[in-house]
Parts: sequence; structure tokens; C-alpha cells
Amino acid sequence: MGLKTSKLLKWISGGLEALLGIPVIGGTIVIGMLWTPLVVMLALHIVTLIFSNKEGGAKHGSILGIITSCIAWIPFVGMIMHILTAIFLLLDAAKKEQELA
Repeated sequence: MGLKTSKLLKWISGGLEALLGIPVIGGTIVIGMLWTPLVVMLALHIVTLIFSNKEGGAKHGSILGIITSCIAWIPFVGMIMHILTAIFLLLDAAKKEQELA
């Protein structure tokens, strides 16, 4: 069985959230691009949520990502939220699929 779309999207969005959570670097990326990365991440989290729902996967990382995208403009709060979102998404993406017997 191949990689599910939702799992691939969780790896991608989790990796990008981890990048944005790096102190100074993440803030520089967001501010330097006039907060556009937050809008892009919001769209990515919504798409990931739709695929997770369709494929029966966990949704908590994507929901947290949507919240993060909306409040990440707040200094330090954004950094913490990006890090937490990355952890949730990457742990979920790394989980093995349960096989149906």
C-alpha cells in the first residue's frame, strides 16, 4: 500500500512548521515575506485536514495548524505554536498504519 496523501501532507506541513518555529529564522521568514507564509500554511493545513478527514486519519495536528496560522503573528506565541504544531504533525505522520485483519 502506498503513502496516503494525508500522511505526505503532514510530513510537508510538519517540516515547514518546524522551520517556522526556529527562533529568529522563522520570524525573519514570516516578517520578511509580509506574513504570506502564514496564509500559505493556513491553506496547507486546511487541505491536509480535508484529506485526513477523507482518509480517516488524525485531524488534531491540522486543526492546531489552522489555529497557529491565525495567531502566529504574535511574537513568541507564534514560535511556540509553530513548534507544537510541528511536533503533532510529524508524530502523526510517523505513525504506522494499522492493518485491517
